[in-house]
Amino acid sequence: MLNAFIEPGIPVLVQGATGRSGRSQTAQMVEYGTNIVAGVSRRDDEQAKLPLFRNCTEAVSATGARASVAFVPPLDVLPAILEAIDAGIELIVTVAEGVPVHDALKAKAATREAGIRWVGASTPGLAIPGKLKMGFLPNVSLAPGSLGVMSKSGTLSYEVCYRLVERGFGQTLWVGVGGDAVKGVRFADLVPIFAADPATQGIVVVGEIGGSEEEELAEALIASGCKKPVFALLAGRSALEGVTMGHAGALIQANVGTIETKTAALRKAGAEVSQTIKDLVDMVGATLGHTLV
Repeated sequence: MLNAFIEPGIPVLVQGATGRSGRSQTAQMVEYGTNIVAGVSRRDDEQAKLPLFRNCTEAVSATGARASVAFVPPLDVLPAILEAIDAGIELIVTVAEGVPVHDALKAKAATREAGIRWVGASTPGLAIPGKLKMGFLPNVSLAPGSLGVMSKSGTLSYEVCYRLVERGFGQTLWVGVGGDAVKGVRFADLVPIFAADPATQGIVVVGEIGGSEEEELAEALIASGCKKPVFALLAGRSALEGVTMGHAGALIQANVGTIETKTAALRKAGAEVSQTIKDLVDMVGATLGHTLV
């Protein structure tokens, strides 16, 4: 059922493949097992270990690529997305932080109109452990298992999943949606994917203060009738009102996006909300102890 979101062997191209980050991360994704079939770059690179093309259309035509991961600067994210759309790409992951809000709004509208999935901006990427990684999720935090993971915070989710893997709990699919206020895939979009996947026996949510994404997730869980256990960790408990804490979307305003409103909404939807990583890991162990990887 995860194929409704991404297929394990989907052919992937890398936009910005000859940049320092693009080159190193491409090598690591290939080593992990991702089916990287092409790179897109405006310049030649004798060190490149994969076919290079000047644009996505040429790359798709030559290789059949259907997904893209973009290692490009913030101001180049919107052009990269539009180029991928024109080439017929079905899924694009953009990792850059600091994408201007007006660019993100245009990207969201364009991807929605084209019917493609956009993960980002400001995301560490996504992974089907043992099969595919698009982005830079750390290998030590990845293991095949039974948990569907969705996260706003990259760093916090690395620690959460590392601790879970130490306890024997891996993932079916891990999607970092990113912490920006305007983004592509949101928590609620992943509910039907995880709910329908027979291999996913529990859902882990790594959220944070600000915005309404966790409240939207709660509504989606109720509407879907999802019966799978949901374990949530919310960061930013001590944040001050009106102060952005790290992520552009982590902004509390009045009584919107607070720890209290998010906790209440998620608990109403049947989720277990933990205050610490240890509490979350212990709760997963107590509930799903029979599903060790």
